[in-house]
Amino acid sequence: MSRATPIIEEHPTAEAEVHDAGMGPGGATPGGWSGGPGGPGGSAAGVPQRTYLTGLTMGLAAILMFFMALVSAFIVRKGLSNDWRAFALPPVLYLNTVLLLASSVTIQTARRKLTREDMEGFRHWWFMTTALGFLFVAGQLVAWRQLVHQGVYLASNPSSSFFYVLTAAHGVHLLGGIIALVAIAVWNWKKARITRATATEMAAVYWHFMDGLWIFLFLLLKLGQ
Repeated sequence: MSRATPIIEEHPTAEAEVHDAGMGPGGATPGGWSGGPGGPGGSAAGVPQRTYLTGLTMGLAAILMFFMALVSAFIVRKGLSNDWRAFALPPVLYLNTVLLLASSVTIQTARRKLTREDMEGFRHWWFMTTALGFLFVAGQLVAWRQLVHQGVYLASNPSSSFFYVLTAAHGVHLLGGIIALVAIAVWNWKKARITRATATEMAAVYWHFMDGLWIFLFLLLKLGQ
């Protein structure tokens, strides 16, 4: 009776497993990751674009919770107090709102130009968005000065206090977006771990969020006087 030949299972090497999983060297998926060798949208390190967008979404959720807490305090304080004093909103706020709405249009145009690889057009519209952002922040400072000329200060009454706090908080977060716009314009993308396309999309999402947040705050301040 002959001895049975032992069956030897061949285990794929780590390199073969990576290949079978569709992964390229260094963990990048050729054609799968949006920023790897096969795609324009992710990072050079093989991190998928959705990872960055997920992180951005979590950050925006935290910002939204922060502002909703302020809005809740605004509503409760107004309803429970007898010292709430209405005041005329500075007229420049209407112009600021138009500027911010226009900036959402320009940043979308810049994204389309980048998608079509029109770098000159992209830089033009990206610069326009950045300039509109600076004008908005400058307009908010003008609004504060107009309130000071009316004799309305931070500690004048609860209504003015919430106006200064809400507009200042929004302005600080918008400044963060402006810094991102400037960084994207001057960054050396040949050595970056994230591609220009992914960074541009994230900046645009953040910018639209700040735009919508301002519209909400502006209506709250106008109707809550």
